[in-house]
Amino acid sequence: MKAIQYRSVGAAPEVVRIPKPLPGPGQVLLRVTAAGVCHSDFLIMGVPAEQLSFPLPLTLGHEGVGVVAELGDGVTTVAVGDAVAVYGPWGCGRCTECAAGKENYCLRARDLGIYPPGLGAPGAIAEYLLVDDPRHLVPLGDLDPVQAVPLTDAGLTPYHAIKRSLPKLVPGSTAVVIGAGGLGHVAIQILRALTPARVIALDVSDEKLELAREVGAHETVRSDAAAAQRVRELTGGAGAEAIFDFVGAPPTVTTAGACARVESDVTIVGIGGGALPVGFGALPHEVSVTAPYWGSRTELIEVLDLARAGVISVHTETYPIDDAPIAYQHLHDGKVRGRAVILPNS
Repeated sequence: MKAIQYRSVGAAPEVVRIPKPLPGPGQVLLRVTAAGVCHSDFLIMGVPAEQLSFPLPLTLGHEGVGVVAELGDGVTTVAVGDAVAVYGPWGCGRCTECAAGKENYCLRARDLGIYPPGLGAPGAIAEYLLVDDPRHLVPLGDLDPVQAVPLTDAGLTPYHAIKRSLPKLVPGSTAVVIGAGGLGHVAIQILRALTPARVIALDVSDEKLELAREVGAHETVRSDAAAAQRVRELTGGAGAEAIFDFVGAPPTVTTAGACARVESDVTIVGIGGGALPVGFGALPHEVSVTAPYWGSRTELIEVLDLARAGVISVHTETYPIDDAPIAYQHLHDGKVRGRAVILPNS
């Protein structure tokens, strides 16, 4: 079968042919209908050789949807032909966090060498994907695979981040979204669907600011050194109740902190390497700063239900599997509007 692999440290992803996997006991083989491309893949491909904790080559892709093609012995909870989405953050299934459906916060995954698909385990940008356990599959129903596949990360991650701040996003409140790209443009829609807050979107790209307005941002601001002051002007000097940074670089994290009001939430979702000092006097009183990771299986079900209700959708660009390296280059160059989706079997 064809797959997109990261084969050696520092190399670009490439299209290869590898054996089609066979499901063992308790496993499920999917015929992949759509797979997503994400900035997190560049984080994996940027790890120095001495810090890699999993072997290469690695089939990429941690966003995947497909149709059940084969079942391993003992699998009874899904059937051949079922359309499903893959819940990506795999855990041990036994610890207290996993028991609550929060495998993204599994207490034992690192020690047991358990990795998400595409982030250590073979991923979804291939004609077939081997899923370790049917508990990591969520029914897709009649959702369009291209629209649904980014929701497994680009929908789930902002949804998980926003849920924590819902009590603060009351009428008259303000939410700031920094970065209106793949995750950010979905976050804007989630905020508009779940809260009455005014949404202010920040980005360095005019095209992405336009996208932010299209999906519901009330205000858009260029993300530069003056952005925080502009947010304060728009909030009467008080600042925002919740700030979601989907870039996470040092300049945007600094902006996020400067936008915060008393008792606000600053949520750093992006993996750009920025950090925000916390301590008395560093931020307004009782500001909470957190860096969440992905989301729970229950939250993925909720995100897919939001999509079924028609309140969130993802702007996508599709590529055949042979053009997946081009998709990665476009993403690296900031040329993807929304989310890039690979169609391995079309």
